[in-house]
Amino acid sequence: MSQQQTIQKEAEISGRGLFTGFPVTVRFKPAPPNSGVTFVRSDQDTPIRIPARIENLTKRARRTALRNGTVAIETAEHCLAAIFGLSIDNLDIEMDNAELPAADGSSQPFVDALLEAGIVPQEAPRSDLHVRETVRVTDGDAELLAWPNEKHRLDIIYELEYAESTVGRQIYRFALERDAFVNDIAPARTFVTDREAEELTAAGIGTHLTYKDILVVGPDGPIENEYRFPDECVRHKILDLVGDLLLVGCPIFGRIYARKSGHNLNHELIRKLVEQRSAGRLHSRLSGPPTLDIQHVQRTLPHRYPMLLVDRVIEIEGDRRAVGVKNVTINEPFFQGHYPRQAIMPGVLIIEAMAQLGGILLSRKLEHTGKVAVLLSLDRVKFRRPVTPGDQIVMEALAKRVKSRTGEVFCQARVQGELVAEAEIRFMLVDADPT
Repeated sequence: MSQQQTIQKEAEISGRGLFTGFPVTVRFKPAPPNSGVTFVRSDQDTPIRIPARIENLTKRARRTALRNGTVAIETAEHCLAAIFGLSIDNLDIEMDNAELPAADGSSQPFVDALLEAGIVPQEAPRSDLHVRETVRVTDGDAELLAWPNEKHRLDIIYELEYAESTVGRQIYRFALERDAFVNDIAPARTFVTDREAEELTAAGIGTHLTYKDILVVGPDGPIENEYRFPDECVRHKILDLVGDLLLVGCPIFGRIYARKSGHNLNHELIRKLVEQRSAGRLHSRLSGPPTLDIQHVQRTLPHRYPMLLVDRVIEIEGDRRAVGVKNVTINEPFFQGHYPRQAIMPGVLIIEAMAQLGGILLSRKLEHTGKVAVLLSLDRVKFRRPVTPGDQIVMEALAKRVKSRTGEVFCQARVQGELVAEAEIRFMLVDADPT
């Protein structure tokens, strides 16, 4: 297993956003092991941290964007591709505006800045995601397919087809290695057809751009520009895919075939791969000893019978993620009245169980020692299926935003891998002993 990596010194890049045109300065900073890649909006009254992970994705057209509450990071894919292609694991990216600079529409400026900063190993092993089973996602005639690779690397085949454009049909095969990425993928620029450019301009998007700033492909090829590679368009599609794959949170080993896919389909594949990894971890953790048994849970939470709804914690990743279990039996007191002829666990108690796991996760932060997480508000609550006696609820809590007095987590509950409920839960952190 290889070592994690960060940069040796700070680096900076400035420019204007591709879609917004807003000026922005980006500062890359070294980050400690196991912290991952995190964007920091330094222009806010209190700097807002947004980890580059799939759970923080927010829906946008034609780009990858991340969000924490109302604060977003726009058009992150070219920067993320540089980080993933250079095998950097831990990095803080400070920004004084919402959108990353477009630069020349490729990853090359980000690569140059990071290489100048220097890439250094850290005293922590790197965890990997190996594709274990075939995963396929589709959208019309577009598709993405991932399957295992006997080689310890990521191989990508991308088939691009623009039937009504001189771009035409292009196929490119690529093995993700640092030098190959730097030389063959990073310089490939984003592109649009002349018709797409007209539609975007009419919508008021990218009006600050010229033909020198973005590759516009017309009936006779690039308009007032030149290709860097004869197949630059398909290479850029691979660049976008590599950038999106960083949202998995670790290196990926497998084979991927892409046909006419874009960001939305890339994100769906990433969700499937993360689910596959979680299922494999869960099987291993459920069959092994708990990270926190019931005695530890009781020392952390003030809840007692009949309101203690976490039986054990089977996985904890620092103060970022926790996985816990609630075993549901017919002896639960609420089944006496909910309902006598058809026992169903009340949805509010499923939410309560997830909130208790969230409280355990928040207690991992040193400044929260001796504090209790009291539920403050709920958002985006969804129930997918009933929970009945005999079910084992496996809950996952992900920390999204944590301050000295408040915390926010995203929680999901599953039974046999099937989603039961999910919610964004906000807490007020109060002293465990009011005296």
